[in-house]
Amino acid sequence: MFKVLPAAAALPLHGSAGSRRVERRVLARRPDLIEDAGLAVAKLALALHRGGGVWVACGPGNNGADGRVAARHLAAQGLAVSTDDAPPPDTGLVVDALFGLGLARPLEDAWAARVAQINALAGRATVLAVDLPSGLDAERGVAHGSAVRADHTLALLTLKPGLLTGAGRACAGTLWFDALGEAPADALDGAPTATLIGRDRLAPWRTRDPLAHKGTQGDVQVVAGSMPGAARLAARAALAAGAGRVYAEVDDALRPELLRWDGRALATVVAGCGGGARIVWRLPALLDAAPRLVLDADALNAIARDPALAAALRARAAPTLLTPHPLEAARLLETDAAAVQADRLGAARALAARYACTVVLKGSGSVVAAPGRVPAVNGSGGPALATPGSGDVLAGWAGGLWAQRPGLDAFDVACAAVHWHGLAGDTQAHGPLRANELIERMLGLDPR
Repeated sequence: MFKVLPAAAALPLHGSAGSRRVERRVLARRPDLIEDAGLAVAKLALALHRGGGVWVACGPGNNGADGRVAARHLAAQGLAVSTDDAPPPDTGLVVDALFGLGLARPLEDAWAARVAQINALAGRATVLAVDLPSGLDAERGVAHGSAVRADHTLALLTLKPGLLTGAGRACAGTLWFDALGEAPADALDGAPTATLIGRDRLAPWRTRDPLAHKGTQGDVQVVAGSMPGAARLAARAALAAGAGRVYAEVDDALRPELLRWDGRALATVVAGCGGGARIVWRLPALLDAAPRLVLDADALNAIARDPALAAALRARAAPTLLTPHPLEAARLLETDAAAVQADRLGAARALAARYACTVVLKGSGSVVAAPGRVPAVNGSGGPALATPGSGDVLAGWAGGLWAQRPGLDAFDVACAAVHWHGLAGDTQAHGPLRANELIERMLGLDPR
């Protein structure tokens, strides 16, 4: 058993279908699996117990069976344990064992009321969810009507992507994993639904050649638009990420190390940050000639509006990275933000397929997708990054990383950029992290 985040290395994530296949295979070999799962739950519950009674809220399936086994072990340790339909007055710990993988529809009235009872104990009792917070979709990270908001979740046998993206981040709390003695789930069941990005993604940028100089670390061109502040943030981030030279189409007396673009051949290009209408007439040339292209904000909106630009993007032979937030993604997919958020993995895959490029779908548990690649979910970061300019910093940082390692796939660059960006956000104790401060924190972060 271990705490999942922060992740040192990639971990496989399995959705509902894959997790069920793994569970069936293991149960066929180990009919006592529920006993082992319940014992694992009891061990974590015992470690989390800080006094008061223990309410184990059990449902009708395997999740409930795990809970009943856990209740037996906890009672054997001398704890006051209840499995009644309502919590005892002195409840200090709740074990949510109502529903897990088997739930694929909104909770019925009685079960929704049970979830409400659990959530009403927030602040008074610690809530530990078994495998999934009840009501949470294992793959999409959305609630089936309502969902438990746990302080801790113990995932069993497989890690589910829904725990790490969308509402899953808020519902799961601190995430733990116990493989119950089995081999990694991807070895049992082939390719996972997604992978969790680990700190090992930063490896290509951990060392710098002792003979490196500004001419060997790559150039970044930031194409400015009608809001030069956003372009300045992107340019500063590219420079802080390690690019040798950064050309910006804005004057910045506070950063004299930024260079004014002189019309030279295109390098790694970051376009769209603060773009406005001005970016539209620049995009055809960029789509045609940029050897590496990061498109953000109004560059994405222009492509969503203009079929000719969309066709040019799909026809590009050179690699491209798109960094939309949910509303921009919705425009690109001709849908709405609610539909994107209802299936973040599916939306990221659809964007990558439609535009034949790598996509970072930003938000809680950012998703990286590319044609022919298993999507990746980022577990670093949090609400401190929900601040103006944070996305401009991410786009610029990605450009700066890519300029130094131009031979790397856009997917690998995107995974490193979002994870680095999130790690800097993890250091914020409370409140929003201002974009300029974010750049400095990313610069000071040791990629090892």
